[in-house]
Amino acid sequence: MAIRSLLSLSLLLGSVFGALAFDLHRKDNLAVYWGQDGAGTQQPLSFYCADNTIDTIPLAFLYIFRGKGGDPVIDFGNSCADWNDPVFSGTDLAKCPSMAKDIRACQAKGKIITLSLGGATGQVGFSSDSQAIAFADQIWNMFLGGQSFTRPFGNVVLDGVDLDIESGTAAHYAAFVNRIRSHAAGKSKKYYITAAPQCPFPDAYIGDALNQASFDAVYVQFYNNYCGLNHPSDYNFNTWDKWAKTQSANKNIKVYIGAPGDAQAAGEGYVDLETLAQYASDAQAKYSSFGGVMLWDADTAYTNGRFDKGIKTAMRASALKLFPDQASDGSSNTTHVSSATTAKPSSMSDSPHEAEGSSEVQKAPHEILVKEPRGLSRFFKF
Repeated sequence: MAIRSLLSLSLLLGSVFGALAFDLHRKDNLAVYWGQDGAGTQQPLSFYCADNTIDTIPLAFLYIFRGKGGDPVIDFGNSCADWNDPVFSGTDLAKCPSMAKDIRACQAKGKIITLSLGGATGQVGFSSDSQAIAFADQIWNMFLGGQSFTRPFGNVVLDGVDLDIESGTAAHYAAFVNRIRSHAAGKSKKYYITAAPQCPFPDAYIGDALNQASFDAVYVQFYNNYCGLNHPSDYNFNTWDKWAKTQSANKNIKVYIGAPGDAQAAGEGYVDLETLAQYASDAQAKYSSFGGVMLWDADTAYTNGRFDKGIKTAMRASALKLFPDQASDGSSNTTHVSSATTAKPSSMSDSPHEAEGSSEVQKAPHEILVKEPRGLSRFFKF
């Protein structure tokens, strides 16, 4: 079936599906970053949870690991940041009570809300395993299942963390992840740990940790690099799929296709909806590690003709076609789909760059609000 037909069919399917609990095993999940006001019209978090389009929202970003008073610093643009909201005494850590309500509303709809650490201009990194472990304790107590007097979202418990590390040093992140895992062990609540490596393999900042610690998913940034979606001959999902099955610490890890939400969301790499849907449909059929699509970011995707909804419904329709006997009818929380093998469209050849590393310079694609004098902000694109 042509992708255009899949897009049309998918519009008829939305009413069939209820609000399902998040299922990591699906091949049509959509992760969308929120917090950096990419199009200048960012709405509150709960706005993007109003329908069944997005499954996972990483909050972007906790961009300073050790700020004033030794506490981290968060910046969610016009929704909550130290320059426009009250902070905990002696720190630059913002208090975000309004976001707490939104997080609850999203989680009630079965969405997974995680905290993304880093970003393009993040002040991040560790000097030792012990420092990484101490920071993991801090994150657990401030945002996850622990306790602290400095919890930006109050008693709201996030669903995990995401590592979008694009600066600093690569060392000691495995110790951080393993410490979070140790805190989560035995808990009734499931906690997720993801990362957002750039497509050149191995990733310069998080590659070692991906081999040494267990991650649930990687949101590979197939943009702003030679292996981006706009370079089909060098597109290397096959390399990441091979890594997932042979080198990853978690052999069941899911690999997502990361894409810009519109042409302004990245320096390069944006492709139209039909092209992205074809990439996703091909990956659903060919790669058992495929878990879905990641978009940067919620604001840009929403204002780009609901690009987010378009790719979600296309993935859903394609999955129903490929795996009709395993598709959810809306009455169950779980849809498990297996891999199949089909011919790859000639326009989407696998990369000749196999598992060896690349000498390409990785550009930093994500945006982050860089502080001006208190009360002002501006965007820097990378």
